[in-house]
This record gives sequence, C-alpha cells and structure tokens, in this order.
Amino acid sequence: MLKKIGIYVLAILMILGAIGHLATPEFYAPLLPDFLPLAFANISAFIAELAIGVGLLIPSTRKWAGLGFAALMVVFLPLHILDLLKDEPMGGSKAAAVVRLVIQFGLIYVGWRIWKKS
Repeated sequence: MLKKIGIYVLAILMILGAIGHLATPEFYAPLLPDFLPLAFANISAFIAELAIGVGLLIPSTRKWAGLGFAALMVVFLPLHILDLLKDEPMGGSKAAAVVRLVIQFGLIYVGWRIWKKS
C-alpha cells in the first residue's frame, strides 16, 4: 500500500514538473548548457515528464514508465554535474548542488526499482 502511494506521489510530481516546464521555463535555464535551446529543452522535458507521470498512474504501463523515469534521471544527471562545476550553481550554493546530485542517483534507483518490481 505504501509503495503504491509513493508511486502515485511520484506520478503527480512528474505531472506537476511537466507543467512547470511550460509555466516557468526560465526556472530551468540555469541548469542548461548554453548550446541547448531553452524552448526545446523545456518542451522535451514536458513531454517526457508528462508521459512518465501518466504512465506511472496506469498499472499496465507502470513498469515501462519506471524504466523511462530512470532513463530520464540519467539524461538529467550531466546537467546536475555541470551545475555543480559552476562558480554559482542553481540555488547559489555548492552544498545544494551536491544534495541535488545525490538525490539524482536516488531517483535513478527509484525508477529502476519500479521497473524491476512492477
């Protein structure tokens, strides 16, 4: 029961995150390297996060949504590493950037567990 609640919470967070990419695209700009167009990155993240969020809500697609979540977190990993290497990371603190990086590895694990256990 607790596991299902966690999956539903993750699904809702993914859907809200997807909406955030459209509602406040400038929030994500500090994480992106200069060569990556902001509009492209936000629209791509919106589509991926929305698909994963909805997929987590549907039992028949949950396994693949979990794998997609893990893959998306792997794709986002270099952005967090690059942020950590900046003089002023997003949020203004190296400590916060380290915490986000550690959390990123945890999120990869969560997606993998959903894929393996669904």
